[in-house]
Amino acid sequence: MNVAPNPSRLTDRKRDAIVQAAIAEFREHGFNGTSMDRVAAAAEVSKRTVYNHFPSKEELFEAILGQLWERSQSLADVPYDTGRPLREQLLELLGQKMQLLGDASFIDLSRVAMAEMMHSPERAQAMVARLSEKEEGLPRWIRAAQEGNALQAVDPQYAANQLHGMVKSFAFWPQLAMGRPPLSAAQQQQVLADAVDMFLGFYALAPGQPARKKRPQ
Repeated sequence: MNVAPNPSRLTDRKRDAIVQAAIAEFREHGFNGTSMDRVAAAAEVSKRTVYNHFPSKEELFEAILGQLWERSQSLADVPYDTGRPLREQLLELLGQKMQLLGDASFIDLSRVAMAEMMHSPERAQAMVARLSEKEEGLPRWIRAAQEGNALQAVDPQYAANQLHGMVKSFAFWPQLAMGRPPLSAAQQQQVLADAVDMFLGFYALAPGQPARKKRPQ
């Protein structure tokens, strides 16, 4: 007895095929050089099918940005724990970020988004704002560690940007901008360990050590 295919699953597969084809087209031809005809051909669906899912090229691009956002949102939050070493907690927190940065599909999505941001500052502002919301996990952890007298008094977002920057300078920007290969597992661990050690070497407080006066940012 033949079982009819599930229409919703077929629709989902077509939608995913369209998005994946669009990512490749946007990467190769940019936003202006990509047409819905090209996307339909690459996805092996009709142009009508593409428009049924995405009424415009702008909405299709927004769907790609949405995937990037969802990938960033998938990171679990790591709450500050007074009973665990700071280094151990930060390595766990940044280890999740490293897994995301090492994902080829995430790099592809980021490259598409960045390319369009160059031509559309308003999109860039909206996208950066949305992604920054997810990266609130690290500033929140830093703020809690400061309240526990474990870290120096400094603007949590400023300190988080420093730490993220050390990681991304090796594990994101070279891959995004210069096509470098993803870091090996050993390289990832070295980058994480060195970044965390430098961060704690500057900001960590020994028991009873007074915090430096908070600098204005």
